[in-house]
Amino acid sequence: MPLTASVGHAQALDGREAGLQAAHHALNRLGVSAPGLCIVIASHQYGPREVLSGVSSLMAEVPLIGFSSPAALTAEGQHQHSVVVALLTGDFQAEVHWLPGYAQSGRETGTRLMQLAAAGTTPAESLLFFADGFNGDAEQFCSAIPAGALPLAGALSGGDLHTGNTYQMAGNQTGTGSMSAAFLRGNIRVGIGFDHGWGPVGSQFRVTRSRGFWLRTLDGRPASETYAQLFGYPARDWAFPPLSHLARLYPLGVEQGENLVVRAPIRVEADGSFRMNANIRDGIDAYLLVGSRAACEKAAGQAAQQALLSLGNAKPVFALVLVDMAWQMLMKATPGAEIAAIQDILGTDVPIAGGYTLGQIVPGKNASPHFLNQHIVVIAFGEEESK
Repeated sequence: MPLTASVGHAQALDGREAGLQAAHHALNRLGVSAPGLCIVIASHQYGPREVLSGVSSLMAEVPLIGFSSPAALTAEGQHQHSVVVALLTGDFQAEVHWLPGYAQSGRETGTRLMQLAAAGTTPAESLLFFADGFNGDAEQFCSAIPAGALPLAGALSGGDLHTGNTYQMAGNQTGTGSMSAAFLRGNIRVGIGFDHGWGPVGSQFRVTRSRGFWLRTLDGRPASETYAQLFGYPARDWAFPPLSHLARLYPLGVEQGENLVVRAPIRVEADGSFRMNANIRDGIDAYLLVGSRAACEKAAGQAAQQALLSLGNAKPVFALVLVDMAWQMLMKATPGAEIAAIQDILGTDVPIAGGYTLGQIVPGKNASPHFLNQHIVVIAFGEEESK
């Protein structure tokens, strides 16, 4: 059975109806084949139980994973207040797992995933996962995955930046603070590409106080005061929307060896500190980064090109696109522009599904996986051609 995919999306007043309609559209487009994997991207404004109930009513025993997002993506562009359902069918098996302890320990969750991978009767070809974007330590999770363990990619669920509400789904379970994961086995290949459209603009700071996920001071002053001086708005205004959320548009490039690692605020707190979802050490230098639509569109195309190249001889039949929430803010005037850039590389006949996230995780080069901010990740699914 050849690997095929379909995508359906729907808007409705409640999550159950939106999930039901999206699943119905995806099944109709798939035809008579039985789905082997269901991926759900749902608006964080819907109740997770409602969405799962609607989708599951048509999916029976189909392995399912999913995550919340402020908006969903398909080949048609961006969809607000929607549910998107992607279905894959072919000569492969998907094994889904619900890991509710991610927020308590990312390291233990990573260790547990590796145990599950080893327990399988056949080696996993790849691993796909979604975790909570506000709660949990993604860098700890990455450190628990050995270098070259298996091709993997995932993202941290997006949601309401003010309340910190996101959710994840796996099988018949859903909730916050968790991770949903799917091991893929059989004749299915995954190609992963990633890039971003932000660069330094000359402003340099010293991180003088950071505690956990809170970046307190830059150059000895509250972080919001540093940004107030740069952008001209009073420091107190950065603690309230829209500036408290728009701070994500202006991440920091943090020195890590010879590279700059992008670290972006989730929001600005009332005390002027930046709420991050990665630790930043005291005493290191950081650089202000600024993005542009043109640079992001170029990055989307390059990520798609990388994904295509890493597929090798396999033909892409579906693309999952995981985009940082900063892209949604930056491209507000041209929503979904990143999809058009991806289609320039993959073609318009490849089904696409995706959403906006608060972080991305990709394979490391001869190292443990990398936790990213501000990136776009393109995951292309294909199969080896019959000999």
